[in-house]
Amino acid sequence: MPQRLVITGRSQEPRERFTEELRSLRTERGLSLRELAKEVGWDSSQFSKMESGRTLGGPEVVQALDQFYGTPGLLVTLWELAVADPAQFKEQYRGYMELEAEAVSLWQYSVSRPPGLLQTAEYAREALAAGGLKGDELDQQVEARTGRRKVLDGDDPPPFRIVLSEAVLRHSLRDQRAWRRQLERLAEAAAQPNISLHVLPFGSGLHGLDSTDVMFLRLPDGRTVAYAENDVRGELIDEPSKVERFHRTYDAVRDLALPSAESQKLILGMLEEVPCEPST
Repeated sequence: MPQRLVITGRSQEPRERFTEELRSLRTERGLSLRELAKEVGWDSSQFSKMESGRTLGGPEVVQALDQFYGTPGLLVTLWELAVADPAQFKEQYRGYMELEAEAVSLWQYSVSRPPGLLQTAEYAREALAAGGLKGDELDQQVEARTGRRKVLDGDDPPPFRIVLSEAVLRHSLRDQRAWRRQLERLAEAAAQPNISLHVLPFGSGLHGLDSTDVMFLRLPDGRTVAYAENDVRGELIDEPSKVERFHRTYDAVRDLALPSAESQKLILGMLEEVPCEPST
């Protein structure tokens, strides 16, 4: 294959290209970070982190920059490519993330934490920090995890069936308001037409996924792959016979779970027990 011609001489890596464009647009206008912050209305430290690649920011600030620079859609497009770039994930997860982005349907069983696709930024931060991440690496991995939500966005999102162990709902965050927002996210997801959420209640007995999170992805070519993870290791499984065995185990667990309506009722009941935001 002939080598791709590089026209601009800028990075071909989505995250780095996004940060390069941010720096270029600001310096072309002769603005300092403080001057840019004054014009656009965000803190200068936010722009510093974005231009250095420590954070990608959110869609609101990127849209504001597009409007200010007169580059409609350019920065948002680069931001979307950076958020979706599998290279931002740790190496052992990249193969799975590439397949997840292509999936036409998904199933998951979660032992003790909400699926990454449904975690709030606050939950993701505490979970990743508990795993030893900190500083810039923590910020980047929180963005990478919450950016996965794009899989479930759009006009025709793929169906997603989730079975949660009741332990997921009982292991709360230290910050009760943040925990409330996570429960609200689960309740909102359960009400989406493409998502079916079921809770496996305590007392359901032992089963084949007691200590294993498993996700199934159906791909556009008709194949189904699985990703199984426990406290020690994770494995991407594409051998049909192994995927089938895991799928049968998942089906058996799903049959023990509460119906969707009862599961939503359980989550809403737990929400009533968590403190609300203080009134102002």
